[in-house]
Amino acid sequence: MASNRTGQTPATLDQLVVRCMDCGRDYPGDQAITRCPACGGLLDAIIPLDRTLTPQDFIDPAAVPGLTSGVWRYRALLPTFPNDAIVTRYEGNTPLYWSERLANYAGLTGGRFGAKHEGHNPTGSFKDRGMTVALTHAKAIGASVVACASTGNTSASLASYAATAGIPAIVLIPEGKVSASKLGQTVALGARVVQVEGDFDDALAILRELTVTHNVYLANSVNPYRPEGQKTIVFELLEQLGWRAPDVIALPGGNLGNTAAFGKALSEAYAVGLIDRVPRLVTVQAEGAAPFAAYYDSGFDHYAPVHAETIASAIKIGNPASVERARRSIQTTGGIVTAVPDTDLLDAKAVIDAAGIGAEPASAASLAGVRKLVREGHISADATVVGVLTANILKDTDAIARYHLGDEPGERANRPVRIPAEMAALEKVLDDALHA
Repeated sequence: MASNRTGQTPATLDQLVVRCMDCGRDYPGDQAITRCPACGGLLDAIIPLDRTLTPQDFIDPAAVPGLTSGVWRYRALLPTFPNDAIVTRYEGNTPLYWSERLANYAGLTGGRFGAKHEGHNPTGSFKDRGMTVALTHAKAIGASVVACASTGNTSASLASYAATAGIPAIVLIPEGKVSASKLGQTVALGARVVQVEGDFDDALAILRELTVTHNVYLANSVNPYRPEGQKTIVFELLEQLGWRAPDVIALPGGNLGNTAAFGKALSEAYAVGLIDRVPRLVTVQAEGAAPFAAYYDSGFDHYAPVHAETIASAIKIGNPASVERARRSIQTTGGIVTAVPDTDLLDAKAVIDAAGIGAEPASAASLAGVRKLVREGHISADATVVGVLTANILKDTDAIARYHLGDEPGERANRPVRIPAEMAALEKVLDDALHA
């Protein structure tokens, strides 16, 4: 909704164009707009696709700033910015772990499960990929203040990248509903934190009102440049697979920015000849925060926000901002949207953690959802699946303590063993461990 110009426009931004996905109107990219001024629709950054690309287009030994970034290495499919505007912390380049343990848990008896771990980004989540592009745009157009509403990961990422860019940052968080780990990150990285009496949706609503009348750059996923960075998760995992598309890419669904970005990435990769088929997207929500799953179940005929309740704070969003972009992604990939209860999500997290990989609770929605869909016959047991882990294990340590050490531990809890200071007792523990 914000349509303010910020600063003077360098001529090098003339190539930037955003387009409304509803009415098709184009707008110059030198503006900080996040909704179509004419109809209110969501905006897409336009990338020229009238060409053929090869894997060699992403290997450029003639270094430019940000080349070692796992985002800016894919500049051939990103909006064009001057080199001196790029705000990077060398994000991306995250590992893809293949795990037999996770595949077995998912029921992929003849298939494979790979975990694309976005928790290896600088601030510990996938948000850094989108933030590098958003803050680059903000810097390029001369933004004076950047802001976001957040359940935690976005706020930490914005704080870091705003500090790198030298731009003041304000973050709005739902009071008492953000993990201490994420709040601590944001405070330490220097952003001005505003605790809102309400949930994430309330925080985003008032922030969007502010950007209509004030010169504030909105960095939430409705920003058309955030998905541009996030879509490089797909480019990178495809490259790690030798540009052979998996059968399924599964991911958690909260504000739905990644679902939107992933569909755009797959469409673009196919259009320029990097892949010869498009995999199905599977978006997984927590049952207590699943308006998009209900929308999918209605045949995309009826959408209604919900009051979100889930232990997975990163996807505790009742009225996602990118619903229609995400719908397009699911439809164009023949994808599926489903929801899982918190108990299944936390059990899946325990499996991911015990595999030596680790992830925050919301990340485990990928594995829990695939397990459910394999059982229901929607995903073949011999499929190759990549599940995206959106953030690292240290993002919500309170959830770990409750699951493993709480009064009502989870099914796969790993509780400490208490013994007397005697050799016999320790030998008993050793024996149990060897025969577990």
